[in-house]
Amino acid sequence: MSNSAPKLGLYITCLLDLTRPSAGFAMARLLEQTGAEITIPPQSCCGQPAYNNGSRKEAIKLAKTTLEAFGDVEKLIVPSASCAGMIRYHYPALLQDEALSWREQAADLAAKTLEFTDYLANLSENAPEVAEFNGRIGFHESCSARREMKVTGARKLLGNLKGSELIDLPGNEECCGFGGLFSVKFDEISNAMVANKCRKIIKAAPDLITGVDLGCLMNISGKLRREGANIPVYHIAELLDGDLTAPSI
Repeated sequence: MSNSAPKLGLYITCLLDLTRPSAGFAMARLLEQTGAEITIPPQSCCGQPAYNNGSRKEAIKLAKTTLEAFGDVEKLIVPSASCAGMIRYHYPALLQDEALSWREQAADLAAKTLEFTDYLANLSENAPEVAEFNGRIGFHESCSARREMKVTGARKLLGNLKGSELIDLPGNEECCGFGGLFSVKFDEISNAMVANKCRKIIKAAPDLITGVDLGCLMNISGKLRREGANIPVYHIAELLDGDLTAPSI
């Protein structure tokens, strides 16, 4: 390993760890192709559910755990725009009343945090070779990816998949209704939103749906199955890596 190889911290989100480890392994394989030094230290939830629920004390505790875990990395790579946005934009505000050392750590890690596909797509050298996929791909652009992290790398990487056609899903700018705790607290509204989203997806008839946020993909996939639509859903890391051996989300 070259001494100039960047040291990347991989943040494994709660949903990915508990429900989709195959996406985490796919992300790691792709990043290893870049020649980077990969570290995956013991870690916890980023604190977003607690933060969104108003449980500030718990969110601060979890944020500090994350800061301690990744303090020495050059970049923190996150396979979720939602969690990346929490660390990049909300940690500094969350810890603004804490001791100076915590405020400095929050600002430092925020500046180092990148969504996974944006990191890969903007590499000037040693970019990984993405897989092939023969079919029409529908890309769900989550709210956090579009509005908070302003992710552009995903579409660029998907466009490099040989044999595939990237289609624009109608209503792609509309929320799928997941929204973390929103889907739990306002389940009827959430269900109506994802039903509307899935009607448009079914009409567009892609061969596969992908995206950068696992929560959204789980919400969409579950609704598609309940509607009897046989459209597989995979996290973008799995699709780029070419390992679709795991069942659809």
